[in-house]
This record gives sequence, C-alpha cells and structure tokens, in this order.
Amino acid sequence: MKKTLGVLAVSLLLFSVSTIAQKGGEGHGVGPAVGGHIPEHGPAPFRGAPPAPAEHPNFADQAGHPSAPHVHPNGEWIGHNSGPGDAHYHLDRPWEHGHFPGGFGRSHVWRLAGGGPARFWFGGYYFSVAPFDIGFCNDWLWDSDDIVIYEDPDHVGWYLAYNVRLGTYVHVMYLG
Repeated sequence: MKKTLGVLAVSLLLFSVSTIAQKGGEGHGVGPAVGGHIPEHGPAPFRGAPPAPAEHPNFADQAGHPSAPHVHPNGEWIGHNSGPGDAHYHLDRPWEHGHFPGGFGRSHVWRLAGGGPARFWFGGYYFSVAPFDIGFCNDWLWDSDDIVIYEDPDHVGWYLAYNVRLGTYVHVMYLG
C-alpha cells in the first residue's frame, strides 16, 4: 500500500511540474501586461481615420510591451487601426485558396508544427504571413508556439494569427 501511494505521489508531482512548465508564466517574454492570455474575440471593425502610414511602425504603447501588434488583457487590439483601405493588405484575389474551416477564437488553440512566415502549418492547415507583417513574427517558434486564428473584419482575404505565448498577432492568408 505504501509503495502504491509513493508511486502515485511521485506521478502527481511529475505531472504537476510538467503542466506548469508547459503553461509558462503570464506575460512570458514580453512584460507583465501582454502574452499568456487568449482574447475573447477578434478586433471590432475599425471606424475612424487611420493613422498616417509608417514604413516600420512601432506598437510598443507601454513599457515592456512588444513593438509588434499585440492584444491587451482588456481585449484592445493594438495596431489594428488601419481600416479596410490599407494597401498593405489588399489582395487581388481574396480567398484564393478558400476559407479556413478549422474554427476561430479562443476555443480553437492550434500548435504550430513547422515552417516559417512564408509557409507554416498546424493540424493539416497551411498559412502564410502577410509580407508587411513578417518583421512582427521574428520571435515566433514555428514548431511549438500555440496560436489562435481570428477573422479580420477589415481586410478581406486575411485572418489574424494570435501568438498565445507572446501576445502578438500578424495577418495571415489561408493556403489550404
């Protein structure tokens, strides 16, 4: 009986340590207010005048926040304010490869399985990062990060891939 209890205790301890190590800390890698959480929903459609275009925008709106587009814990999508007329996200043939059938939002967390910005995959689905956004995903782990896909309400043919570990996101195109 003592041996069984000992094995059970050690098993629980190992499972607990493994779970904590996989989860990581809130804000791991980017400061206390970004990363480690999953937004309830994607951004609302943009209303208003977009900011003046910048060749290399910096989205670090607070100390410790990344210079990439990111989401605050209150659901505010920083950097998603260029509106539907943004030429960086214009596509001549939107949905060229169809619509992503895998599910959207926080109830669909996907583990990246390989590739890089030009072509990455998970769960048998393939995507590519928008050329303008490639610089915003340099610190993504293409073979292990968890991401969530959201619909982009402003840029036809694009989705938003949110990196759970970093709290950042980029525009992505579904490739099939």
